[in-house]
Amino acid sequence: MAKGPSTKRCTGCERVLPLTSFARDRNRRDGLQVRCRECVAEYCAARYRRRRDTIGKPVREKVEVPAGHKLCRTCGEIKPHSEWHRNAGASDGLSTRCKACRAVRGRQDHLKRQYGITEAERDELIASQQGVCCICLSAPAAHVDHCHETGRVRGVLCFSCNAALGQFKDRPDVIRRAATYVEGNAWKPTLVAPGVYQLPS
Repeated sequence: MAKGPSTKRCTGCERVLPLTSFARDRNRRDGLQVRCRECVAEYCAARYRRRRDTIGKPVREKVEVPAGHKLCRTCGEIKPHSEWHRNAGASDGLSTRCKACRAVRGRQDHLKRQYGITEAERDELIASQQGVCCICLSAPAAHVDHCHETGRVRGVLCFSCNAALGQFKDRPDVIRRAATYVEGNAWKPTLVAPGVYQLPS
């Protein structure tokens, strides 16, 4: 049985190269692309540059990255693989952003999705409150508070005050009774019939 050729001429650079220099192409008779891997890479790079120029975006230059590391395109830093979340769908098995950049983006997305505001708008709210919680006026403002019925942002609270409002289920009548109780005023309900109590006004 005759053995096939071990080399092939590239139609791009006109060099005669070993078959391993060509990528597979099952549509070709010999099962290999007509251009070598280097020529295909140069062609793809040129197309990429033209496409980026057309849409007015800068060309991202290839950066040499040591083994076990990856470049984060968001912050521009080269970090070890331990600084990346796993992504089974990616070609390298890692997410496109490093853990730190993903955390920043996650906070931004949460604010926009949950409250409809940006980080800048949240920071303006905090500045208008002189940096302290709207309720206790002492702890640093850190948690955005909103009305669960209308979705309107009311202010930025400390963790404790925000949690307290949640425990009171945003009910003003309950909050008023709690204030009356803390101030030492009578608050106990009156028994008017077996199993029926009248709450104080």
